[in-house]
Amino acid sequence: MLRTIIDFILLFIIMVTAQAVVFNHLVLWSVAMPIVFIYWLIRLPVTTGTNTTLTLAFLLGLTVDICSDTHGMNALTCTLAAALRLPILRLYFPREEDLTDPEPSVRSLGSGIYMKYLFTFVTVYCIMFFIVEAFTFFNPLRLVMRILCSSIISFVIILAIDSLIHSRREKRL
Repeated sequence: MLRTIIDFILLFIIMVTAQAVVFNHLVLWSVAMPIVFIYWLIRLPVTTGTNTTLTLAFLLGLTVDICSDTHGMNALTCTLAAALRLPILRLYFPREEDLTDPEPSVRSLGSGIYMKYLFTFVTVYCIMFFIVEAFTFFNPLRLVMRILCSSIISFVIILAIDSLIHSRREKRL
């Protein structure tokens, strides 16, 4: 239990630092911005209470906002995404009792379901983030392009990070 908490604290620090130092400055074609810190929110165990999840998500978003100077956009979007996390998971995996591990992963959900869950969560987050950022539908084509491109690049990077973390963990066992 203590090891899991320490792992999540380290993952929190690494994801926020990577987002603030690397990924916020990496904008491709002036459209796609990788949003990878939400991997921490994706990996939270399903058994975590709703209030705890919402509080942790708010703190995650607030920390990224402080490091990125984004004026609360991530705090709002992380909190909304945390509220939608379990309903998104239930779209693809209806019974939480059948999970072999309470932490959503390829091992506990299977690769197909996990990839669907991951892509849906990332896309929902990007939709909410860019709508909050734009706060208008003045240029809908640019908004759609930012959502699609950012969702795809974030999904690919998060999937790569996930495979790196799991390959190390399996070698350790």
